[in-house]
Amino acid sequence: MNKQEAEYLEHLLIAKGYSQNTVNAYQKDIDLWNDFLLREGVAFDDVDAKVIRNFMAEELSRLPGSGNPKRTLARRMSGLRSYYDFLYSRGYVNANFFRAMKSPKQEKRLPKVLYVEEVMKLLETNARRTDPLAKRDQAILELLYASGIRASELVGLKSIDLDFRSMTIRIFGKGKKERIVPFSEIAADAIRAYQKELRPLLLAKNDAERKPTELFLNSRGEKLTVRGLEYILKAVEEKTGVFLGLHPHELRHSFATHLLENGADLRMIQEMLGHETIDTTQIYTHVTLKELSAQYERHFPKRRGALPEDD
Repeated sequence: MNKQEAEYLEHLLIAKGYSQNTVNAYQKDIDLWNDFLLREGVAFDDVDAKVIRNFMAEELSRLPGSGNPKRTLARRMSGLRSYYDFLYSRGYVNANFFRAMKSPKQEKRLPKVLYVEEVMKLLETNARRTDPLAKRDQAILELLYASGIRASELVGLKSIDLDFRSMTIRIFGKGKKERIVPFSEIAADAIRAYQKELRPLLLAKNDAERKPTELFLNSRGEKLTVRGLEYILKAVEEKTGVFLGLHPHELRHSFATHLLENGADLRMIQEMLGHETIDTTQIYTHVTLKELSAQYERHFPKRRGALPEDD
């Protein structure tokens, strides 16, 4: 790792407040770029549009089996664009040619969204569980759906972040940005039941001198991780028999889509989700339009003669 890369990664971690996992992803892309420059015999401060185009061509030829190569390359280009912005701001390079380059066009992937009926069935079925971890899992499901918070935000949540009087949560999202998100009375009841009846029992299993302060704990009384949360949702499906391919982000997407379908303002949804730009939130309008088109196709008479005659 060179001096410039080390400075940039430290900038992301400290100044930007990015998580270590996010910083590691940036580092992986920069190392891949540096390896390319080494093979090409080009210095990092002697990069031009031709070098970047060659890099893009090589990556697209190397990525076909990776699922969505254009999407992967677009993400990589975005990261390198930010890296060279940093290098330019520090005087390490005279120009950022990444700014003039367009990432490959790609199809927008619509988020997977559950129907309201599917969510209700899941919540109602899970509420009938009687096993030891049922109350924790119910609180998690209710809160994910009622607030639309990210998986990383849920596992980092502390009890002091919840205000039951105003029915809001203080969230520290990407880049440590703070926002206030409302949640439902049903979710509040589920969280109170978990806090009163189960969390103390889980905490007692933890022998560590310093107990975790996070709201949600795993079965050993330790801080819950994102991977652990994903495992819990898979276990919920097994225990309830309601198989939806459940993932934390699906409940977030469903939260946003159901709000929009019921007339919520897009800007309000943007604020609650913690999106930096309205463009990111805009994808939920495509989801609802897709369902509208599907409904039209199912119910509109295909034959002209099936339409009622005018009086």
